[in-house]
Amino acid sequence: MKKITLSALIVASVMTFSACNSNKSEDSKEVAEEQNEEKFDDTKMEDDTKFALAAADGGLVEVKLAELAKVNGASKAVMSFADSMIKDHSKANEELKELAKEKKISLPMSLSDAKQKDYDDMAKKKGKDFDKAYASFMVDDHQEDVSEFEKAAKDCKDPDIKAWAAGKVPTLQHHLEMAKTMKDGTM
Repeated sequence: MKKITLSALIVASVMTFSACNSNKSEDSKEVAEEQNEEKFDDTKMEDDTKFALAAADGGLVEVKLAELAKVNGASKAVMSFADSMIKDHSKANEELKELAKEKKISLPMSLSDAKQKDYDDMAKKKGKDFDKAYASFMVDDHQEDVSEFEKAAKDCKDPDIKAWAAGKVPTLQHHLEMAKTMKDGTM
């Protein structure tokens, strides 16, 4: 009887441990994407949901990296830029959450594996090394953001998502110019 109870306990422990490990390895963005595919597959919203997912993932990493910049950065320009990123992207993230809730779009709750890797790589740097890497990353990231948001502002099917994307383009362009100036100062 003791052997059966002990065996059952071991099996239950292994199953619980396996379940916990499998949940940890799931990419939050992929989970949200799968949920959206179930809800919106073969509808006009499919591309709009992909944009929303990418925007949410990008917004999350912008804030997380800015918070990291406040700790690992050295220059006043980096600190000032990080303040802008936290303020502007936190506001945009909240607006997107509300819009997604209204449209029944699932968004990632944490960084995707790819964005987490970017964060982890940046977290290894300190001081001037961090400043250079952060400035360079922000230029590249905002160039991509401007392009994606301009495309969404033109191509999204949902008028609310389209308008939200269009409304963010000027801020993203401003961030890009700020990032270029910051990068010029760190090189």
